[in-house]
Amino acid sequence: MSESDVPNHASQASVPSHAPEAGVSEAPIVAGTSSVQSVQPPSFTGLRTDIPRWQSVCAALFCLAICLFTWWLVTRGEHEERILGYSQLPSPKEALEYFPNLWDSHAPQSHLLNNTFKSLTRVAIGFSLALLVGVPLGVAAGCFSLVRAFLSPLILFGRNIPVAALTALVFALFKSGETEKVMFIFIACVAFIVSDATDAIRDVAQRYVETALTLGASRLQIILKVLVPLALPTIFNSARVLFGLAFGYIMLVEVVNDSAGAGGLGNLLNVGRKRGITEVMAIIILTIPLVAWLIDQCLSLLQCLIFRWKYGRDAERNALWQLIQGTMRLFWR
Repeated sequence: MSESDVPNHASQASVPSHAPEAGVSEAPIVAGTSSVQSVQPPSFTGLRTDIPRWQSVCAALFCLAICLFTWWLVTRGEHEERILGYSQLPSPKEALEYFPNLWDSHAPQSHLLNNTFKSLTRVAIGFSLALLVGVPLGVAAGCFSLVRAFLSPLILFGRNIPVAALTALVFALFKSGETEKVMFIFIACVAFIVSDATDAIRDVAQRYVETALTLGASRLQIILKVLVPLALPTIFNSARVLFGLAFGYIMLVEVVNDSAGAGGLGNLLNVGRKRGITEVMAIIILTIPLVAWLIDQCLSLLQCLIFRWKYGRDAERNALWQLIQGTMRLFWR
């Protein structure tokens, strides 16, 4: 048998061809990517995906429209036809018509703006005292485990005591007046500030401390020039959130202690409740979150400006900053 009679099995074996068939174009495959492109879901239904600014604004406005419509629905018609009577909740029209009486009131104790500033002043003083005491203690507790163990019972007590029970303690310790309101904010906030400052210091990566030690830095230099600067943005962010809660806390102590001439939004709310003027209660309830939102936006913008190295890009998403830019474009084009 000659070699020509032996079948060439190697030539008959089916070898897959990598060349593309005629008329079929093959997309190039980029290194590190899959040849099968995944279809991304729409942005408004994507899981943990950002949505455009206009969608966010429209969603928020739609939520407000639903709340306003519900308010109008339960208070529409005559007093006898309402789902909720006037003594329970005024209609949006009634609250809007009564608003000039609070804004243009000649009596200081009934003026909405004066009482708002009085409440904010109390919160600012008490919260500033809490920062002056809480931040240094938190830094010390975050740097030294012995200090953290020493302060842990006080932090546990301060973070878990009910705010309503705290009012009775403050009334027993301090005389009625501005002192008790300021100290109420101080006692209610200082434990949270100490705890948040401690966590912020401890969350700083250890590699920064080791690098400073390698460069010959002392313990005090590491605390003041490494740990505190790196933890300060987190401390400021926690304080910003806590300030909004403190603004709600002051309402409680002002409502409970409604002595004559005390002033404040809580006192004004209590006066409206006692006189049966439900428009006052509705206006103040709407004023509180609006003022809290404005304060939060101002502090958020300040945070972006102070800590530009960390939050600089977030300033572009700040609602107040966008409002300022939009207003400036109306006058300076």
